[in-house]
Amino acid sequence: METVLKNFFLALSKNQMLNQMAKKWGLRFGAHRVVAGETIDEAIVKVRELNEKGLTCTLDHLGEFVFHEQEANEAADYCIKTLEAIAAAGVDCNLSLKMTQLGLDISRDLCVSHMRRILDTASKYGNFVRIDMEDYAHNEITLEILRELRKEYDNVGTVIQAYLYKSEEDVRRLGVERINLRLVKGAYKEPEDVAFPLKKDVDDNFKKLISLHLESGSYTAVATHDDAIIEHTKELEKKLSLSRDQFEFQMLYGIRTATQLELSRQGYRMRVYVPYGNDWYGYFMRRLAERPANVAFVLKGLLRK
Repeated sequence: METVLKNFFLALSKNQMLNQMAKKWGLRFGAHRVVAGETIDEAIVKVRELNEKGLTCTLDHLGEFVFHEQEANEAADYCIKTLEAIAAAGVDCNLSLKMTQLGLDISRDLCVSHMRRILDTASKYGNFVRIDMEDYAHNEITLEILRELRKEYDNVGTVIQAYLYKSEEDVRRLGVERINLRLVKGAYKEPEDVAFPLKKDVDDNFKKLISLHLESGSYTAVATHDDAIIEHTKELEKKLSLSRDQFEFQMLYGIRTATQLELSRQGYRMRVYVPYGNDWYGYFMRRLAERPANVAFVLKGLLRK
């Protein structure tokens, strides 16, 4: 039943008609629990609150799979506004973004041009930009663009998904270049010829990737809500005599908040991924796919309408 629900919500996440309707609804049906607001000002308030609790953050202006140049231009401008708002507020926060939102499916050159504008702004303010990894169809081109950008910028990194077979080789190669990576399990529906179909295999590969990247001496962001993965990382810290400046834990806004605070109290850098904006639908559906139990608070939201 859980697999059926997961596939159902992943399919819904790509429904453009529902996405357009969601933009008109606002943050209803429980989405406000995992999305920090629709505006930069609302998001900055949440980031400051998290900072005050000892948590660092990364902001993501939600949006993906843009097919019109004007939309891509607006998305890039919004990323720059987000960096400026972070600097103006003096909060401890990076920027995360998706390159399909910047027009990757329209023109590679357009996307790279936008990335340079954003990275120039981030450099100006001494900030860091994380390129989120999207579906498998965009995996290799994301890594290609990352390598191109790394020739000019050192304040950019990306995400590697443990459910892909290719990820071990990617981590080995990126580790040689000491690239800052966020390691995740992966949240898109992919065919078995490119991705591990079984959760156990994904978990085992996730642990392997964490070990490989930490052993390379590269900065590693372990993005997980899984206690077993957290404990594995703590064990590696002891085994490898790691400095806590070499890694951090990351979790999503609104999920396992008590655990986030506990990790911070234990002296670990704990970064919260804080999404905001009105294009929240696809992100929200993938969160429901990851944890179908979250459907309960959606139903409660519906009943209140």
